[in-house]
This record gives sequence, structure tokens and C-alpha cells, in this order.
Amino acid sequence: MPVYNAPVKDMQFVLHDVLNVSESDIPGYADLEMDFTNAVLEEAGKLTSEVLAPLNVVGDQEGCRLENGIVYTPTGFKEAFEQVKEGGWTGLDMPEEYGGQNMPYVLGTAVGEMFSGSNQAFTMYQGLTHGAAAAILAHGTDDQKNTYLPNMVSCEWTGTMNLTEPHCGTDLGLMRTKAEPQADGSYKVTGQKIFISAGDHDMADNVIHLVLAKIPGGPDGIKGVSLFIVPKFNVNEDGSLGARNGVSVGAIEKKMGIHGNSTCVLNYDDATGYLLGEEHKGMRAMFTMMNEARLGVGMQGLSAAEAAYQNAVEYAKDRLQGRDVTGVKNPDGPADPLIVHPDIRRSLMDQKSFIEGARAFILWGASLIDQAHRAQDKDADGLVSLMTPVIKGFLTDEGYDMTVQAQQVYGGHGYIEEHGMSQFTRDARIAMIYEGANGVQALDLVGRKLAQDGGKHVMAFFDLVKTFCKENGDDEALKDFIEPLKAASKDLQAAGMYFMQNGMKNPNNALSGSYDFMHMFGHVCLGLMWARMAKAATSALAAGTSDAAFYETKLTTGRYYMARRLPATALHLSRIQSGADTVMALDAQAF
Repeated sequence: MPVYNAPVKDMQFVLHDVLNVSESDIPGYADLEMDFTNAVLEEAGKLTSEVLAPLNVVGDQEGCRLENGIVYTPTGFKEAFEQVKEGGWTGLDMPEEYGGQNMPYVLGTAVGEMFSGSNQAFTMYQGLTHGAAAAILAHGTDDQKNTYLPNMVSCEWTGTMNLTEPHCGTDLGLMRTKAEPQADGSYKVTGQKIFISAGDHDMADNVIHLVLAKIPGGPDGIKGVSLFIVPKFNVNEDGSLGARNGVSVGAIEKKMGIHGNSTCVLNYDDATGYLLGEEHKGMRAMFTMMNEARLGVGMQGLSAAEAAYQNAVEYAKDRLQGRDVTGVKNPDGPADPLIVHPDIRRSLMDQKSFIEGARAFILWGASLIDQAHRAQDKDADGLVSLMTPVIKGFLTDEGYDMTVQAQQVYGGHGYIEEHGMSQFTRDARIAMIYEGANGVQALDLVGRKLAQDGGKHVMAFFDLVKTFCKENGDDEALKDFIEPLKAASKDLQAAGMYFMQNGMKNPNNALSGSYDFMHMFGHVCLGLMWARMAKAATSALAAGTSDAAFYETKLTTGRYYMARRLPATALHLSRIQSGADTVMALDAQAF
């Protein structure tokens, strides 16, 4: 059975050595002293490694089942969910007035990585609830907040987001679900939604669905979409649960991975719903939920890679195969361990350098969200908005690739189920698809985010990189980081210039290069993170530390990324500059 050990030490390094959270002027960050964050992370690590991780295989093998209209979760999930609720983990970064602990989002994100890494399918139940609660918090009336949030923050009630229908996924303007206004101000919601994660289950007393639907007579397309709160059980005025609402589970989807999560077909038949936010402004309210969810999905790419990597490392150290070409390393055994071989090292270094860079990227993004929300910083909000498709798209693509590499370390033993490695790959695959498929993330980045506010935010990012390189350019210890970062940033700027010069006369020139641009941007972001981590590590070594090996390892890992991974930006630039002609050359009938 695979194991999972929470990477507390590395999280602490990012939080305190790189981001210097306790010294930040973001409201609430002064409380994030090292002893405090360590206590929180250690406790979360214990819960995830001892309780949630052992259930990961159980969830995969058993899945969820639908019997007589009731959805049952795998063995042990319900008891584990009670432990998570009792520990207050579901409301870690939610407002105190609704039962949360009001901790910064950056700490909640670090804890979230542990939960997702130990058991992705299980963690989605509380993750979806957090997103739904965030949407109600941002757009709900006081009455709606008081009615739903206390129980959602505690996960006595869970939440979902309902967008997709059988005939429409990305193009939500095609949806057919209707919401008929009623005399009492409520609506009757009718239609079918599919692919609804955590759509129903036996771990909570109620499920609060956030449902996109169209009010008859509204504008056509996406402009006519509104968002509604549709509870599984209606809620009485005194807060008690009333009659079952007109929403039922049509089926549990059979899928490639995340078997422990109940991905449902939901049927709405004159279900009572309540408008959340304004009429015909449903996407505005839903995006409050989706932007947070997309960062969380990017985190799933990282966490799956981390879990798979941990097991691959142990296997590479234990499995005896062949001899080191430079000399025998295990003379008392019949062969040397896998880890002596250069190609295995390459694979493990790919994984390790991605994981540690991605962790810094995710936590930096979370700190920008805190800066935007807690300090009302519009520039931070704009920057993290630019980064959201990169975090979601790049980290899930790369995270999936890293689970494949981890599986490959096992050879044939990675393909069979005995060692459990296929689950990491199967579970990670969905992260590239839901919350907006990665191709759509790339289109959003190039087609919308680059030009947002007149290109202000992408220019701010380039200035960030330029300033870091200028301030640290004379530091000989950082030369291996600064020069590759400069080169990669120039590639990214050249790609942006190509879009400006060629995208207007032929939009396909930009759109056909959007996926490459997203990956190029991701590599530059991780390059910046590695440069920042290298600076922190060299400073720690220069100041004297009792753990020099940790910081030396950090520098060695970072040099690998800068030398072996970051040069991918040149390949992406070459593809982008080839334009759309070869991409669009074939007539549709020729495929």
C-alpha cells in the first residue's frame, strides 16, 4: 500500500524562508510565527498520513454506490469525515462569525495540499463545500449567509457547484436548466446537471447545491445565466431541516479515477431555489467559486505528484536492478538499487524539482489572494487573476506527467495494482479537465488575461522578474539561477510580442500558441520561485545553520530545474512563432 508523509519541513521553508509570512504587513500574517504554523502543519500531517492516506486505496477499490436513492461513500470515509470536522479543519480560513478560524488562506492552502495529497477523492467533499461557502459569503444576502454558512463551514452540510449539462460543458450559454420565478421570491428549478463532484453522499445532513440556470425571458446565451442556492433538504425558518427538495441522484458516474468521490448526475424537478447574487449575473458569482477552485485544482496536480514521488523514491532505493556503470555500489547484493542509474535520477529530479517549485508557486499565489482580500490590494488581485490559468493548467499538466514518471520508476510493478501507483495517475488525470479544461485555461490566459487592464498585470510580472534579477545579478552564488531566469523571461516576452504583432490580423496565430504560452509562463514562474528559494537557501547557509544539508539539497535541486527544465521556454517560443498555418492547414474533412 502506498504511503504519504506530509512535507511539513518544505512547507515551513517556503512560508518562512521564502515568503517571510510572519514579517508581512498583510492583516493576520503577524500571527503566522514559525512555532504556530509548525503546530498546525504537524497536526494536519498526522491526520492526513494516519487517517486519510490509508483510506485512499479503500476509496479507489470500493467507490461510491447508489442504493434506493441514497449515495453511500466507501468504508471509513464517514468516520474520517467526523474526525476532520471535529478538528475544525473545514473552516480553517473561514470567518469566525460563521464558525471558522479566520486563518490566512496561505495556511489553509498548505494544509489543503496535505489533505489532497493523502486522499484527493475524500478531500473534494470539503473542498467543494469551501468553494460554495465562499460564493455565498461573497454574493449572498445576510439571511442566506446566516442560514447556510455556519453549517457549511463546519461541514455539517456540504456544498457543490452545478454547471455542466449533457449537451454543454465549456459553452454554458447553451444550458437548458430553467428557474421559474415564484410569488414568494423563490424559484422552481428544473433540468439535469452532470459530472457533479460530491453531488450527494451519506456524510452530511444536507447538501447545498449552487446551480446555474436561466430565468425565462432573460438575455440569450451566457448573459442570461443566473446562480441559485438549491438545498437537498429545504431549510425551515428556525434552521431545522424540512422536506426533501425536488433534487435527486440519477446516477453515479463511472470514471477513470477519484472513485471515492461521488460524481453524480443530478435531476432537478421543480426544486425550490433561491437567487444568489443578481439576476442574469450568475457567472460573476460562480467565478468567485471557480477562481478559488482552480487554484485548488492546481494544488491537486502538485499533491498527486508529491504523493507519487514519495513512493517512487522509496522503491528506487529498495529495488535491486543492474549495476552502476561507474562501479558497484552494493557489493553484498546481487545488484545495485535503481537509484544509482542516471535515467532514474533524471526522472526523480524532474519530479522533485517540479514539486518543490510548484509548492512555492502555489503558496505565493495563495499569499497574493490574502493580499488582495485582506489588504484590498487590487494589484495583487490582478496579478493572481493572471496567474490562475497558469496555476491550474500548467501545474495539473505537469503534475500528471510526474505521476506517470513515478509510475515508470516501478516498471511493470507500476502498471499492476499491487503497489497502488496507477491510482495516483488515474486520480491526477481529472485535474487537467475539471474546473475548465486546460485548453480553455490557455485560451483564457492569452485571449483575456494578458490584455486585462491594458496589460498592466503581465507587465507587473515582467517587472517583478526584472527587478529580482537586477537586485541579485551581482551575487555569484545565484548566477546559476539569474541567467537562466533572464533567458526564459525574454522568451516569454518575445512570445507576448509575437501575439501583439500577429494576433490581431489573424487571431489563430495567438490561439494556436496559447497552450505553449501557458506552459512557457508556468516554467518562468517556477524559475522565479527557484531563484527566490535559492536566495533564501544561500542566505541561510551564509548565516550559519544547523541543517546545512537541507539548504544544499535545495540549491542542487534548483540548479537542476534551471539547467534541465527551464530551457523548455525556447522550444515553446519556437512553436508559437511558427504561427497558425501548419495548425490550421488541413481541411476539417481531411482528419
